[in-house]
Amino acid sequence: MGSSLPYLDPRLSVPERVADLVGRMTLPEKVGQMLQLNAKDGVRHLIEDMHVGSILHASPERVLEAAELTGRTRLGIPLLVAEDCIHGHSFWEGATIYPTQLGMAASWDPELLERVARATAVEVAATGVHWTFSPVLCITRDLRWGRVSETFGEDPFLIGELASAMVRGYQGEGLDDPTAVLACAKHFAGYSETQGGRDASEADISRRKLRSWFLPPFERVAKEGCRTFMLGYQSMDGVPVTVNNWLLNEVLRGEWGYTGTLVTDWDNVGRMVWEQKVFADHAQAAAAAVRAGNDMVMTTPDFFAGAQEAVAAGRLDEAAVDAAVARILTLKFELGLFENPRHPDRARQAAVIGSAGHRELNLEAARRSLVLLANDGTLPLDGGYEAGADGRAVAGAGAAPRTVAVIGPNADDAQTQLGDWAGSSGQADWLPEGHPRAMIRTVLDGFREHVPAGWSVTHARGADILTVGPDPEGAFFPDGQPRPEIVVPAEPSEALIAEAVAAAEAADHVVAVVGDRIELVGEGRSTATLELIGGQIALLDALAGTGTPFTVVVISSKPLVLPPSAYRAAAIVHAFNPGMAGGRAVAELVLGLVEPSGRLPVSFARHAGQQPTYYNQLRGQHGTRYADLTQRPAFVFGEGLSYTTVAYSDLEVLTDVLGAGDTLRARVVVSNTGGRPALETVQAYVSDTVTSVTWAEKELKAYRRLTLAPGESREVVIELPVAACSLVDAEGRRVVEPGAFELLVGPSSRDEDLLRAGFTVKG
Repeated sequence: MGSSLPYLDPRLSVPERVADLVGRMTLPEKVGQMLQLNAKDGVRHLIEDMHVGSILHASPERVLEAAELTGRTRLGIPLLVAEDCIHGHSFWEGATIYPTQLGMAASWDPELLERVARATAVEVAATGVHWTFSPVLCITRDLRWGRVSETFGEDPFLIGELASAMVRGYQGEGLDDPTAVLACAKHFAGYSETQGGRDASEADISRRKLRSWFLPPFERVAKEGCRTFMLGYQSMDGVPVTVNNWLLNEVLRGEWGYTGTLVTDWDNVGRMVWEQKVFADHAQAAAAAVRAGNDMVMTTPDFFAGAQEAVAAGRLDEAAVDAAVARILTLKFELGLFENPRHPDRARQAAVIGSAGHRELNLEAARRSLVLLANDGTLPLDGGYEAGADGRAVAGAGAAPRTVAVIGPNADDAQTQLGDWAGSSGQADWLPEGHPRAMIRTVLDGFREHVPAGWSVTHARGADILTVGPDPEGAFFPDGQPRPEIVVPAEPSEALIAEAVAAAEAADHVVAVVGDRIELVGEGRSTATLELIGGQIALLDALAGTGTPFTVVVISSKPLVLPPSAYRAAAIVHAFNPGMAGGRAVAELVLGLVEPSGRLPVSFARHAGQQPTYYNQLRGQHGTRYADLTQRPAFVFGEGLSYTTVAYSDLEVLTDVLGAGDTLRARVVVSNTGGRPALETVQAYVSDTVTSVTWAEKELKAYRRLTLAPGESREVVIELPVAACSLVDAEGRRVVEPGAFELLVGPSSRDEDLLRAGFTVKG
């Protein structure tokens, strides 16, 4: 085929090239272009027989094979190669794996997340992958849900800030940038509003509630230029999102004017037949999915025959197929894949994957992801340390050598430290042992490598967490996908606990590292409880009984409920799967080589029965507690300690009567009243005191991060458009209602931590 064909001429506009190519395609080629299929079992059949437009979960070898095969097809349409590069290039050996989204969200730092996404894109692009299914914009509601770790937490404003930053990082200066990859905002929308924490269940959620909290982050990234959206699995009001015309066409395509590409989640079209049972066959399901505006259909092979059958039977207009194919081809032309298919580049891989600069960024992200939740003054250990040239702590004159016992099932568990969507999390079969152990620093590694010279570090596992067994319902789901194995909590071991107690009694300080494991995390792996499982509670009880001061470090995918013995610890540090450098970061924090700066992006429950525990609850209920338990969370959104003390004073609203088009300006004095530096996150919330509909008691509207030296005070100016002080009224309109408001400023969302100042919005 000659290069004179219009669609191969880069001098023509993208719409001209798309129109020419669509006009040359047969119906099977068009329908195939709409398919994204799993490359796990090979790619030849997908490309030669099904004309597939995209592949995912392709091993490095299959990416190369697919590129060669595609070049020999009739039209030579390049593939979009996609992968779940959620917090790093998830399944590439040697790639940099960062903290999970929930961990990075604890930094409250969009600029940091943009740099992480940019570094990830650089590594991903070198391997022939063009599309990452990130960022996740779901709002954490029920902590039992298995995918909490993939979210940015519970606040729509913070989610929008951080997700937009990652979109900018992934897509770079534009899709023609050879290091850009397509970002994908998911899961549109309301997927995380589960019933009982169960994954992909009916989301009992109104359109007004969607507009109030779940849609704003997606609207934000749509305006940011996020080129693809992925749909959720769930149904709402009985209608699967895959065919929700109101959500996809009236809101997304209509009100927002979104022109990007929509991709279903895994087998969404098939699930409407075999699981949700709203269509009798794949022809009906395919026709409905295309009419609703879906472009790329992920891992439903029967869509290929079903869509063609629907066209032949007159159930589906081929023009609707053409429109979807045009949106897919537009991405490929704008990425420049017809001129440069961006195949894997070994030289580029050697230069950028796991590079020194990316490792340094990863360590920065890990440090910023840690949250100090409790501290009686024991931490940092002995204080006064600084990092020497070799990275070890250097003690002050006269400091005595000490022994630190690092104990617990997660103290030296390298792969669990990485969390979901990483080498050993089960989605890829070409990294059976996970990511290279030498690249990962566990908490035990961190202490061994960074304690002062002369100190001793001992270790005991102390407890096991779980084993796994087959699902009694069978090894496979009806669509042929494997069922996850079920979790069997481990029994406490007297021998392991005795070993741990002996190590604790011989030590000056214990670092107890507990949490969850990958078998309790992810899609289809929601949990009925939030407690530490296996022998971990018995271990913490035993350690508390030794009398040796101890710090609890929780490495987990999400907030867990801690037992009473954990609250007897000198300190509690939470690490949301902190990535490859996480163990070093934890050791540095405990030793005082870095300052704690993380702030919670999500609330922590005291008991699973408190669900949901998010801070921006609606007003209106009988009482403020359960009969048998408080409703107050264990730790609140925005909370986190420093190694110093920070005071807030003199909050003042500079203009206390404003119009809806004005900007609120306020100032507050923030003072470091302690002896160590602080990176403080100043949080500003707004409360609309009387509303026409029930609304949240307070909502985060702005925040500022500032560095304070010991003894330093700074005046912080807060600017907030009054238009942001809105609600969604009974008719579903987002409006600013005139009346009295309060500005609340402080270090967390807890009422006692906040200063208050009133202002009025004129009618």
